[in-house]
Amino acid sequence: MKKLSWIVVAGAMVLPLSAGCDNKPPAGPAAGAGGEKHEEHAHPTEGPHKGQLIELGNEEYHLELVHDDAAHRITVYVLDSAAKQTVATAAEPITINLVVDNKPAQFSLPAARQESDPAGKTTRFEAVDEKLCEAMDAPKVKGRINISIGGKPFTGAIGAHDHAGHKD
Repeated sequence: MKKLSWIVVAGAMVLPLSAGCDNKPPAGPAAGAGGEKHEEHAHPTEGPHKGQLIELGNEEYHLELVHDDAAHRITVYVLDSAAKQTVATAAEPITINLVVDNKPAQFSLPAARQESDPAGKTTRFEAVDEKLCEAMDAPKVKGRINISIGGKPFTGAIGAHDHAGHKD
């Protein structure tokens, strides 16, 4: 009986880890908690600019983080739920909060409007900051990025990355 209990506990611990988006559509129509069908979806593992994708909300939006070491530049693009098209939001700075070696650090990325962005809005935020780039390169970096889209606040998780979307 002890062996069976251990298996049940181990399975209960692994199940929540596997419940997130794995970029694969479900095998069949899956019912959600309220009995609604889960929409089949597939989105890329990297953004249109070859950057790291960060999920916001329940995949309502995505951020694409592009890291350029040579220029000490971090660029963040706001993307739709499929992580394919840009989405314009208020041109207010976004905040990145990181913890590196148990030391907190906060960085601000101002709007970097593109020509196609509507007045007063942006689809891109950018900062040239050597300390931010170094912090993003730390092996055990963790943190969050805060942004408001359509007046609704979102927080996305930042962790150590595999240097995809990363220019050396």
